Amino acid sequence: MGAQVVEANTAEKVAAIPIDEIDVARPSLFQNDTIGLFFDRLRREDPVHYCRESHVGPYWSITKFDDIMAVDTNHKVFSSEAKLGGIAIQDMHSVEGGLELEMFIAMDPPKHDQQRKAVTPSVAPSNLQLLEPIIRERAGEILDQLPIGVEFDWVDKVSIELTTMTLATLFDFP
Repeated sequence: MGAQVVEANTAEKVAAIPIDEIDVARPSLFQNDTIGLFFDRLRREDPVHYCRESHVGPYWSITKFDDIMAVDTNHKVFSSEAKLGGIAIQDMHSVEGGLELEMFIAMDPPKHDQQRKAVTPSVAPSNLQLLEPIIRERAGEILDQLPIGVEFDWVDKVSIELTTMTLATLFDFP
C-alpha cells in the first residue's frame, strides 16, 4: 500500500504543474520512472503539446496514437529529415563535435524508401527466425556477464552490445 500512496502523491504533484510548463525531455522523469504520469496527463489534456523552454530548446510532443500516425505518415507536412529537425530531440548533427551520419529512419521518401528496401530482406521475419538461436545465445552471454549487486549502464553493457552483434550478423559482418 505504501507504493500506491507514493504514486498518488506523485500524480497529484504532476497534476498541479501548469500544462505549459511540462517538459518531457527532462532525463530525471525517466530516471525516477514518473514519465508515464506526464505522458498520461498530456494525452488527456494536451495531446499535441508544445514545450517552449527546455534544455534541448523548444519541441512538440505528440502523445496519441492517431496523431502520431498522422504525423509519421504525412511526409509532405512533417519531415523526418535530420537536417530539418529530425525525429529525436537531439540528433547527432546537432551535437557539438558530433558526426553527421545519415540514418534511413531520419530520412524522408523517396530516399528513406530506397534505403529501407535494401535492408528489408535482412530483417524479414523468416530471416530473423533463422537467426533466433544465435541472437538468444548472444543475449544470454551478455546477460550472464552483467555484474550482480552493482549499478551499471544498461545501454552501454546490453543495448549497444546486443544491437551491434545482431546488426553485424544480419549484414554478414564478422
